[in-house]
Amino acid sequence: MVNPESPAPATTTIGDDDFAELLPETRRALAHRLAVAQRDGRLPGLVAAVLRDGRRRWWGSRSMVDGHAPDPDTQFRIGSITKAFVAVLVLRLRDEGQLNLSDRIGQHLPAVGPAAGEVTVRQLLSHTSGLTNEPPGPWWERTDGALRPELADLLQHPPLRHEPGRLFHYSNVGFALLGALVEQLRGDDWYTVLHREVLRPLGMRRTTALPDAPHAGGWAVHPWADVILAEPLQQTGRMAPAGQLWSTIDDLTRFAAFLADGDERVLSAASVAEMRECQADGEERYGLGLMLRQADGLAVCGHGGSMPGFLAWLLIAPEQRLGAVVLTNATSSPGPAFGELATDLIRIVAEREPLIPEPWRPLTACDPEVLALTGPWYWGPTGFGLRLVAEDVLELTPLGGNGSREARLRRAADGQTWTAEGGYWHGEPMRVVRADDGRVTHLDLGTFVLTREPYPADGPVPGGVDPAGWRAEKW
Repeated sequence: MVNPESPAPATTTIGDDDFAELLPETRRALAHRLAVAQRDGRLPGLVAAVLRDGRRRWWGSRSMVDGHAPDPDTQFRIGSITKAFVAVLVLRLRDEGQLNLSDRIGQHLPAVGPAAGEVTVRQLLSHTSGLTNEPPGPWWERTDGALRPELADLLQHPPLRHEPGRLFHYSNVGFALLGALVEQLRGDDWYTVLHREVLRPLGMRRTTALPDAPHAGGWAVHPWADVILAEPLQQTGRMAPAGQLWSTIDDLTRFAAFLADGDERVLSAASVAEMRECQADGEERYGLGLMLRQADGLAVCGHGGSMPGFLAWLLIAPEQRLGAVVLTNATSSPGPAFGELATDLIRIVAEREPLIPEPWRPLTACDPEVLALTGPWYWGPTGFGLRLVAEDVLELTPLGGNGSREARLRRAADGQTWTAEGGYWHGEPMRVVRADDGRVTHLDLGTFVLTREPYPADGPVPGGVDPAGWRAEKW
């Protein structure tokens, strides 16, 4: 507290709105990066936006036609970003108790047959089902979805390329099945469900299954000449949940903010965070409907998308409270990788305007019994520090940088059990073990015994301790 009679402090108080808008130098750097991407990538049209703290703070666009650059309300096809929307619908069903992620898809969709029916909902969401990349027949993105009217028409024979759960193998077919799962359990087509349960609550009025003017036309750019070719537009039928949607910068910045923080009207923050947890770590790190990447030291997640004539990326960096969306109307970028643009926009802001941390404040409540648990603990000779960081949250950190096993421990409702979050012990219980007189003798973290001293002679160390105890030796 400040004494009202003392002189005014020399430091300046940081207000919530002091850094709401991006600095002019940052905005210029973003505009430059966008212009270079459009020129070097030879992209017909390009529009991008950056969001910070859940709000769009900058947008820019470029076009091959003077005076016709797209704006935040111009629709582009977003391809596989559609998959993130479908994943939200599936998580909603899980949270309502209508399915478990461990359910076999055949429990809900018998028409997929015995082989494909064995894969689980979680495996489909994380591309670890082993299903084929694509449906049989001609390339589904460029042919009428009416060619595959039934679920069985989406499955190759055999439908599996790998043992379910063994490795990451991207499957458009898998998300088509998830869309059918939504339809089966909701009794309505997947886009109608999406509009009712996600788009409308989030205020995404310009995200549609079919293009709605103003929208961009799709182009292919010749790899060896500065000439272009109009791309056809096909409706993809049962494959639509894999990549059908059209959207805008305006709408996708709203969706990016949702993927960072959740929205109780749609999906809780905890369930959205679960989507960002790694399920597959191989050729691609993937969560539940979201790609996970490390870029220039930033942990980012989101999704890319492509359909004939269009490319799209949506990425968020939750720890930096940043996100970026980029949309273009080209089948591919003959120049530098288009996927790097969204990451670069985030990096530019993160480097030039790092996040201002919240001020330190003491806890508003503290259980004396929990406070007594803080301090040093030892697993054998390995030291850990246990800190109280919230009313019912302890943080276990290795001392001296030895090892990488660390965790947050959250107290359960019974007041006695703690559950580890993150790292090696994620999900494991921790018990506070007491003697008959109530004195704490040790902590049991998933059978790891932590004591107040390293290998105490009379302590509860599994296997016992050398009766001679700690000693000095002359060699």
